[in-house]
Amino acid sequence: MKFKRSFLAFAVAFGLIGCTEETVNNIYTENNDSDSSVTTPFPELEGNVAYINPFIGTGFNGHTFPGAVVPEGMVQLSPDTELIGWHSASGYHYDKDTLFGFSHTHISGAGMGGLGDIQFLPFTEDNEKYIDQSDDYRKAKFVKLDKTTEIAEAGYYSVEIADNGIKAELTASERVGFHRYTYPKGKPMKLKIDLNSILNSDWGSTSLRNQLQVSDDGYTITGEKDSANFSGWAKNQKVFFHATFDKKIKAVYLLSGGVKVNGLIAEHRSELIYNDEGVAIKRTKADVTAYIEFESGDSQELNAQVAISGVSADGAKGNHDAEAYTDGKLTSFNIARGNAVKKWSKALNFFIKGGTEEEKEIFYTALYHTKIAPIVHQDVGNSFRGMGVGSMRNGEDEYRIAYGTATDDKPNFTVYSLWDTFRALHPLKTITEPTRAVQYAKNLVQKQMESGLLPKWEHMGDETGTMVGYPAVAVIADAMTKYPDEFSQEEKVQALNAAIASSTYKPEDFSEWDKQVLDKTLTTHVKYIEDPAFGFAPAIQRDAEGNAVNPDYTIESVSYGLENAYYDWCISQIATLAGDDKNAEIYLARADLFKKYFDNNPEQYAEEGVTGFMRPIMATGEFMTPFDPFGTAHETGNYTEGNAWQWTWFAPHDINGLKDIMGGERAFLTNLEATFNAKLSGDETADMSGLIGQVAFGNEPSHHIPYLYNWTAEPWKTQEVVDHILDEMYHATPEGIVGNEDVGSMSAWYVMSAMGFYQVNGADPTYTVGRPLFDEIRLPVKDGFFTVRAANNSDDNMYIKSVTINGKQLESGLFFEHKEFKAGGDLSFVMTGNKEEAMKPQVKSI
Repeated sequence: MKFKRSFLAFAVAFGLIGCTEETVNNIYTENNDSDSSVTTPFPELEGNVAYINPFIGTGFNGHTFPGAVVPEGMVQLSPDTELIGWHSASGYHYDKDTLFGFSHTHISGAGMGGLGDIQFLPFTEDNEKYIDQSDDYRKAKFVKLDKTTEIAEAGYYSVEIADNGIKAELTASERVGFHRYTYPKGKPMKLKIDLNSILNSDWGSTSLRNQLQVSDDGYTITGEKDSANFSGWAKNQKVFFHATFDKKIKAVYLLSGGVKVNGLIAEHRSELIYNDEGVAIKRTKADVTAYIEFESGDSQELNAQVAISGVSADGAKGNHDAEAYTDGKLTSFNIARGNAVKKWSKALNFFIKGGTEEEKEIFYTALYHTKIAPIVHQDVGNSFRGMGVGSMRNGEDEYRIAYGTATDDKPNFTVYSLWDTFRALHPLKTITEPTRAVQYAKNLVQKQMESGLLPKWEHMGDETGTMVGYPAVAVIADAMTKYPDEFSQEEKVQALNAAIASSTYKPEDFSEWDKQVLDKTLTTHVKYIEDPAFGFAPAIQRDAEGNAVNPDYTIESVSYGLENAYYDWCISQIATLAGDDKNAEIYLARADLFKKYFDNNPEQYAEEGVTGFMRPIMATGEFMTPFDPFGTAHETGNYTEGNAWQWTWFAPHDINGLKDIMGGERAFLTNLEATFNAKLSGDETADMSGLIGQVAFGNEPSHHIPYLYNWTAEPWKTQEVVDHILDEMYHATPEGIVGNEDVGSMSAWYVMSAMGFYQVNGADPTYTVGRPLFDEIRLPVKDGFFTVRAANNSDDNMYIKSVTINGKQLESGLFFEHKEFKAGGDLSFVMTGNKEEAMKPQVKSI
């Protein structure tokens, strides 16, 4: 049966029972590259790809998109139903039936937007219905989707437009978006091409320069969109496009800055708006829009192939020539769609036995989400646009861009949401995609060499400066500790130098030009942590009105202090691998500084039932008072997207040290229990979702907390909590991700946990067990496959009775190392429903 994803017309049958391992990875005929094997309607999806449900996470705060994409694809072609506000981060929210168009670039699951480049909207009506004369995206013209017709599958999206009956279908290759529009019989075939659209533009992004040209041959349109963020996120971005159509252009109506342009070329630049003091306060948007009508020909079907490049117009054409043609002819939509499905089938090379159909749908969709980014960011000729350095001064652009040429072993990537992804996404890839994991690490070091600092949240070759500290070192350390032989001595030293540069950043070491953007990447927290007079990040002192008394002091100081201590531990591991014992010792000592923030005061916190919290420290060295462990403030408080309850547990590199400062193992367990059972507070920010007591599972800083029971005498409680999360916080619905997906992070937690293990320290090649969801999972590892088995597994049998890896007991019964992931190896659980039979740790009792 055809597997369609439509939640308003949800009549789904899974024709997958009896699917063998062979059919999972060989689901297409030998003639798949010819039109004879790809027909309309498209063949039934079989195997793992049939379980992908791109609508999961498009509701609530998941911020995923349902559009067409291939693994790591530069083109992420999806409908835009939101242009402003938090839910516009991905361009789409399931609750909306508005449609502004289909654009070619998106971010999956983030809390901030941008992109939404090169937006197409097919229509039949007069042009005037879609012309926007305002400079306000809130007044942008739109149509409505017929939600009952909406379908999203692996590499494919389709919907009918309610206003005019046009059926829109989308698919993609890595660098080309394929459109197929079927217009009602007898109606004009028109298309709006909008170069102005930017998602989440209320954060300050705007178009700087737009250019569009219709070729004389009547079948090709090319152009460029430059955009930037006036108020601070992604500063500088370029997208070039090369579009071809299978019908000849009949009429062209071009607008530049809202004014009709005669001819076939339009260009427009933004302008600065100044206040009375002569200071630039905002930008207008560059505004180029094309309204194209096509000759109808023999059918009412219009096909378009749109290639993009971040490098040049020639790069876009080269990408088009390489990926939009098959055997010298433009690739048909069906073949392009079939190729996309084949790529997803190959990427989802896991095999599952047991579990429900819904659990498989959640699992494979989660796996799908983990493979959307980081994305390949280079042209087919390997040219790429690297990290830029520079800034906007008084609104004027001053930017130096690094261009480079990638190699087969060192490709270039982008969309590194590192603060989110170092915790589970990158550890997952070190197991299942080891080559990519090593390439990511080397690519991050390359970006440091281009810009001066390791990326924090890199976006299309630009540093956004979003989130905390220098998390790239965790990703680098993870790959290096697991695959040390994949790094030469020179590369190890380069990685260490890059890490040290970020952990000792001093603005005075850089030119005035460079440091304005680098200051955004790293804050003054580093200065105070390095200063022997401090050794910690002091909290901001505020007056009675809430104003900062000393603006040089640091916001979110506790989160920065704890995370930077962890990152310094990661640097110590890199130093050890590089053979630098001195720096290994220095950074290991810095890693111990997390203990400064803990206030062990059982009497004061008796009401909360804990021995203490990680607390903000004033410049005087005293803990801030008054103090509310439930208190939180988004981007202005003492904690990042959370409160003291969640952040007290962030010391993944030294859990035994955390035990000690809490007062020992019994206190550690007591505090953990109190956190899971604490009252709910009314002070949560939007990121504090999925609350279990005060564990905010919907945000990444809490993701390791359920596994901390494995450091106590009651590890079965980890199995209970993980079972609860797997069952209650992930669903096969648009609201099925309990927090921001964050570029694969929430999904990576599910994939690893469903397999029965997790890496609590994202840079330590050690795993701890949880609660396996399926009877058997065969997962890819280096040189082959590894199998996880769970005997006597069921909904009620959530407890581990025993577990072995490759035939031997786990260390302390609960832990194993990365080197155990051998081709042909296995992790074998025996499950039970009797808590009394649950495995006890091989450690001393409390």
